[in-house]
Amino acid sequence: MVRVLHSADWQLGRAFGRFEPDVRAALIEARFDAIDAIGQAARTHDASHVLVAGDVFDTEGPEDRTIVQALSRMERYPCRWWLLPGNHDYARNGGLWDRVRARRTTNVMILTEPAPQEMEDGIWLLPAPLTHRHNLDDPTADFDTMATPGARLRIGLAHGSIRDFGSRGEANNQIPPDRAERSDLNYLALGDWHGVLEIGSRTWYAGTPETDRFQRDLPGHVLLVDFMGGEGPEVTPIRTGRFQWLIREWRVNDAASFDAELERLMGEVDPAATLLQLSLVGITSMTDRVAILGRIEHDLRHRLRHLDLRADDLVARPSDDDLASLSGEGMLGAAAAKLYAKVRAGEGDAALAKRALERLFVEHTRGAAA
Repeated sequence: MVRVLHSADWQLGRAFGRFEPDVRAALIEARFDAIDAIGQAARTHDASHVLVAGDVFDTEGPEDRTIVQALSRMERYPCRWWLLPGNHDYARNGGLWDRVRARRTTNVMILTEPAPQEMEDGIWLLPAPLTHRHNLDDPTADFDTMATPGARLRIGLAHGSIRDFGSRGEANNQIPPDRAERSDLNYLALGDWHGVLEIGSRTWYAGTPETDRFQRDLPGHVLLVDFMGGEGPEVTPIRTGRFQWLIREWRVNDAASFDAELERLMGEVDPAATLLQLSLVGITSMTDRVAILGRIEHDLRHRLRHLDLRADDLVARPSDDDLASLSGEGMLGAAAAKLYAKVRAGEGDAALAKRALERLFVEHTRGAAA
């Protein structure tokens, strides 16, 4: 049995500039730690080769530290690492990959030429390195004519789109979905799509080993690919990612429904390893809206690694009790009644009146608590 690991889209050196410094540092370090997770998986599952299908680095000009960190992590493990240039780190003379070669170790193989490599006796790797960020031609077209004498296995390694992923993937570097069949490949290891995706029994995207965007719930994985005799490959995802990036929309109508959603979430995740994009939708009393947002700011935000809150669609409607609490406040009550009338009438400045009424109620509530 021959066993390899298939990975892609490490995006080492990604800056994560939108995040606070402590979150940014954790996300950057997690991408390097994913190399160790892959190396440990190779050791655990007795895989001699790790195939990285492009975008090892996030740019074609990473810092020296990024290159050294990557190579030193790979050097720790006895497997061989096969690195393919993708659209973010494409191959060009005098560029990134010459810098990597100057520092590489004996177990790191750089595939900047579309030439077949015999990884072991009769096991051939057919690489399709990208030489530009956007290639109009099929980068795997040369697989048809690559000679692999005495081949027991032919494994393709490429970076590009099997189909148009729209805004979530590259529309260039198009690869036909039947490339494995056309070129008599036992397996086609692909990169570019950042989640695990089976195109066919012999064609897979490994996804990124450490998730890097709010797009899917699953953490990062590497694929364990077993070739057993003349049978097709058996592909098994193995988790490597530390962080989960979740998108949630909660429809809440009172503080109790928010508490129920929060309790459910906390029971499903590791908060310190969770980045959450949370949208709140619903109509609540002002009292409940203030309570919900207060719990988010003073509790949930501190539990999670990162929180991106969108609460504009959580509408505060003052209840009779809310208005009654202001009615005895003289001028304050009169102002609240006038603002609420504008909100209900839907006049041109109703949105401004709603914000002013909410602020009035919040400040009144704070004053009463003091």
